[in-house]
Amino acid sequence: MVLFGLIGAGAKLSRNRIANKIAAAYTVIFRGVPEILVLLLMYYGAAIALTNIAQFFDPSVKFLDIPPFWIGSLAIALVVGAYATETFRGAFLGVDPGQIEAARALGISSFQTFVYIQIPEMWRIALPPFGNHMLSLIKDTALISIIGLNETLFVAEQAMATTGKPFTMYIMVGLIYLSFSSIITLSVMGLEKYANRHLEQGR
Repeated sequence: MVLFGLIGAGAKLSRNRIANKIAAAYTVIFRGVPEILVLLLMYYGAAIALTNIAQFFDPSVKFLDIPPFWIGSLAIALVVGAYATETFRGAFLGVDPGQIEAARALGISSFQTFVYIQIPEMWRIALPPFGNHMLSLIKDTALISIIGLNETLFVAEQAMATTGKPFTMYIMVGLIYLSFSSIITLSVMGLEKYANRHLEQGR
């Protein structure tokens, strides 16, 4: 997700028109289409494409299935990465231009400026919305159950059919997701405090 977001943000901020258009299309498509539809299209589309390739070499092949974990992870990462693209792009634009100009005046290379000035400043600005993206990522994993992955919700539904206690099973799933969300929230709060430590010391 972070990789897709950084690549997308870099492409959107690039002077290359082709990269701009590709990044724009990526964010429009993956933010505009429901996650569940993206997941289904990628899962069945990849399976059909792989089957056609296999049948080209061996006509006896009927259908090749795709492991739901990998295609599901990729689909969710692409969707959340599209949102992260706009977050990172806005964060890069929020970096004080004076710091970049000062670095250039001191003779610091563009790469060093990017690594030691732009990235830390961008990350500090992007952390709050990035935490929201991480929470969305955790909750969206429940969607992978529709393509047959034995994730938490899928297992709960199987247990519900056996025990006949849907309320108990769904409460347990909710507590599991809440625990993961709480860990992410606390982690992001800690990272925010660390990233803004110099601002607190300057007061």
